[in-house]
Amino acid sequence: MKLTHTKAVFLMVAVTLMWSIAGVITRHLEQARSFEVTFWRSFFTVLSLLVILPFFQGRAVFDKLRKGGAALWLSGLCWSVMFTAFMVALTLTSVANVLVTMAIGPFLTALIARVFIGHRIPARTWLAILVAGAGIAWMYGTELDGGQLAGTLVALCVPLASGINWTVSQRASAQGRNIDLVPSVLLGAAISSIVTLPLAMPLRASAHDVGLLALLGLVQLAIPCALAVVCARVLKAPEIALLALLEVIFGIVLAWLGADEVPRQTVLAGGALVIGALVLNEMAGWRQRA
Repeated sequence: MKLTHTKAVFLMVAVTLMWSIAGVITRHLEQARSFEVTFWRSFFTVLSLLVILPFFQGRAVFDKLRKGGAALWLSGLCWSVMFTAFMVALTLTSVANVLVTMAIGPFLTALIARVFIGHRIPARTWLAILVAGAGIAWMYGTELDGGQLAGTLVALCVPLASGINWTVSQRASAQGRNIDLVPSVLLGAAISSIVTLPLAMPLRASAHDVGLLALLGLVQLAIPCALAVVCARVLKAPEIALLALLEVIFGIVLAWLGADEVPRQTVLAGGALVIGALVLNEMAGWRQRA
């Protein structure tokens, strides 16, 4: 699939919109809870990717899974943590809390890459990390009394796993072993579904719930992940980082309109600090490289 820059931007916007539907759909589940929600979404993601990936990459995708080595499996494990923690967090706290917490991913990635592979962090990024940290601390402080701190901490596992995943990929690339992250998404979904199945027993999801979770597996995860890889061939990393922030906005708005989940003022304020810090940092980096 060949894209112009403009088409890639619009496609990436569509990707973030598909990513953002998880929160509002989760709020309309009837009986499925916690690990069962994760199991069904991951299960249907596996089924969807088993069709989508061969369409994009042919049978070579299965050879990549067999020959990927330890780095591919570690990447798949990171994806499984991201898939599991995200859905469990949505059952424990508000959509806004989860999405804003995930937005600190680029900063955690910078810190992890600095510690493990020696990537230099510019002064502007250190400042942005401090501002974003203040925003998250503001949110955490209010959740101590609200009883939703556990959900926010579980959500924090998503950007942590994402940072480790990116660092593993960069380290492998530096050693001459490129990891194709698309097959690792399939591997991560498979691990997530296998691990969460025993924890989800006995299964209580109604047919209505299974239908919604099948929709999430296909439309919210499998399709946009495949399309995001296509966009990444055209768009630069800062562009993708900035466009990905639309997931936070779309997700909060959809949960507000579709599930009457009004975000707390402290979450909006803390989120504004996090997103503002990321936007300014990425734009400054973009201008410096230009």
